[in-house]
Amino acid sequence: MEFSTNGDTNKGFTKIEKYNQDTTEQLMFHYKKVLELLGEDAEREGLLKTPLRVAKAMQFLTQGYHNNPEDILRSAMFQEDYRQMVIVKDIEVYSMCEHHMLPFVGRAHVAYIPNGTITGLSKIARVVDAFARRLQVQERLTTQIKDCIQNTLNPLGVAVVIEAQHMCMSMRGVQKQNAITTTSDFTGAFEKVATREEFIRLIANKSNY
Repeated sequence: MEFSTNGDTNKGFTKIEKYNQDTTEQLMFHYKKVLELLGEDAEREGLLKTPLRVAKAMQFLTQGYHNNPEDILRSAMFQEDYRQMVIVKDIEVYSMCEHHMLPFVGRAHVAYIPNGTITGLSKIARVVDAFARRLQVQERLTTQIKDCIQNTLNPLGVAVVIEAQHMCMSMRGVQKQNAITTTSDFTGAFEKVATREEFIRLIANKSNY
């Protein structure tokens, strides 16, 4: 199943979204049952297309299962004699808590120190997305990003910090609206206090772009 957001007559850029038809139909069936179990009339006008919309949304939100983060990095690896810190900060994170299947959103800050090999800057953000677009816990997400970059680029060190707000804490349960969870993980050179403190200081600085 696919559709273009710009119509068939557009001669410029066209965005195509593709969904597995069998998966979509099965999800639609089950989400319709969910609506009925919640006491709704799944046949009323406002809900007629809801199972289809949710089926597409869930496939979009979990697309990371079908992306290989290491391949993303390998698609743009270059030999470069640069051995200073490379930081991509304020990468938006949109993920789904695996305990309640509610969103958690925030920002990731990722750094590495090359050891003869660099990667395209956008690939770092794509790696974050590939792991975030799955059912996750923030702690594991942080470690997976770190391990992927370390194992693929073999840099002198990797640092990852994620700050996120969890809807399972805000919308239900304890209902704390302003709680922010911070997780971090480091390898190699970033295990040294001075290097880690430099990274923390740089990601704390506000950009004016």
